[in-house]
Formats: sequence, structure tokens, C-alpha cells
Amino acid sequence: MQVRALLGDYPNTAALKSGALRSERLSFDFVDQPLPQNSFKSVIRGEFDVAELAIVTYLQAFAHRKPVRLLPTVVMTIDPHPCIAATAASGIRKPADLAGCRVGIRAHSVTTVTWVRGILANDFGLDLDRVHWVAFEDPHVPECVEPPNVSRAPAGKTLAGMLAAGELDAGVVMKKEVDGVRLRHVIDDPEAAAQDWRARTGARPMNHVMVVHERLAREQPWVGEVVQGLLAQSKAAMTMPLAGADNLVSGIDAMRPSLELITRYAWQQGLIPRCFAVDELFSM
Repeated sequence: MQVRALLGDYPNTAALKSGALRSERLSFDFVDQPLPQNSFKSVIRGEFDVAELAIVTYLQAFAHRKPVRLLPTVVMTIDPHPCIAATAASGIRKPADLAGCRVGIRAHSVTTVTWVRGILANDFGLDLDRVHWVAFEDPHVPECVEPPNVSRAPAGKTLAGMLAAGELDAGVVMKKEVDGVRLRHVIDDPEAAAQDWRARTGARPMNHVMVVHERLAREQPWVGEVVQGLLAQSKAAMTMPLAGADNLVSGIDAMRPSLELITRYAWQQGLIPRCFAVDELFSM
């Protein structure tokens, strides 16, 4: 059986994407998409049989009955603590200083942004409503309603450009962009803070998971089982080190603490109508 699939190019997916790892029961027609997130709107419309999807996008898709179902496999992770950074000129030195500031984000419902806001609110007491969030993209799920303190960046502007020009005070960026001079971490010693957070919550910062079209999940459940098995083998076959590889967990129980926390964060931030139970997220 051949399935239309979306999957990013990561060290843990290389064996599967390259064809070095094969299944007698399942073959993959991988779309050519260097940035899987650019196809997430298509995923929730049911245009893929098997696909990578951001977990917060899945939570919203589940809430609005989109035709996808979650597989208990994490394929991509980003540590959120180092991703909130402020410009040197802003004077921001700690999370509380973000109140009243303009903070750039790729989109309101991006998973890393949701993790960052949840940590800022729950661990550092920041009132998220006092921050002016500037988004550059629409949410993947059209039913997502942005709160009044989220605005859209002017057309043609970029997050990096607005930070450099002083048009934003801070932003949720990639860790590698924070040089300690032009951009500084808002959370002091973010690596230590991340270790403490993980020890306290038991959570691992999952970002992208795998989903299967609800039709296949219902009529051909073996497809999801084969996909999970192949991804586990592909991860085991990695030939190069991958930061955060221990966050790429599989299985409902292994994912449970992280799913519980990201679901709570998403609910607190108004991204989903209620705090779903973990087992509910895997129901048909």
C-alpha cells in the first residue's frame, strides 16, 4: 500500500526518507517540502495519509474535528527556554520586563510560542495579556481566534528585521540566533532553567508529532502501527548526533506528561476550548 506522506528531513528520519529503511506492507510518496510547517494547513484538511504535524496544531484540529488522528510518536523537538530573547536596546533583563512590550512571534498558535508563553506565565508569573504579541503568519487552523493583544506584522516585514530595527522589543526565535550581544536571553541561564522545568514537570518539549488520516486510522489501523515502528527504527539508525534526541519519545505513557502540560498551556492561552485528557486525543 502506498501513502502520501509529509515528513521533514531530520537525523532521526533520514533512514526512512532515504529509502534505506523499507516496509513490505507500506511505501511512502513523500512530498517535496523542505519546511513541513508550510504544509500543515493541507494536513488538517485531510490532504495527506500520514504526516508530521505540530502538536498544538493537532490539539486545535482535534477540537474542531479535522480529519486527522494522533500517533504516539514525536519526530521533532525544540527547547523553549532559550527561544525567548530580547534586543540589547530594550532593557529587558527578566520575564517580568516583557509586560507592555512588543514581542514578535511567527504565529499565535505555533507550538514553540505556546511552550514559551506557558513557561513565562506559569513559572515566572508573567501576565500574558499585558504583552503585545506581533504575529507574522495566520494560524494553521482557521477556527483559531486570536486575542485582542495579538496583531499582524506589516506586510513585507520579518521578525529578524523588526528586531534589528528596534520595532520589536523581543521575540520567540531560534536558539542559534541569540548571540548574547544583539539578542539576549530573557530567561537567565535557560539551560539550567530547562533542566529544572523538566525535573519538576516530567515533561519533554515535544514540537512535531505524527498523524494519520482518520479514514486510515479507522479502516486500516495497521498503517499507524507500521509508521510508528519504522520511525523507531529510523531513529535507532541515526548516524549523527542530534541535540534533544532523548525528547523524541514514543508511546502514550512516555508522551503523557508532555501532552498533559502542553494541553494545559494551550487551554490556558485560549487555543482550545477545554483541557483534553491525553487518552481522548488518541480516540477515533
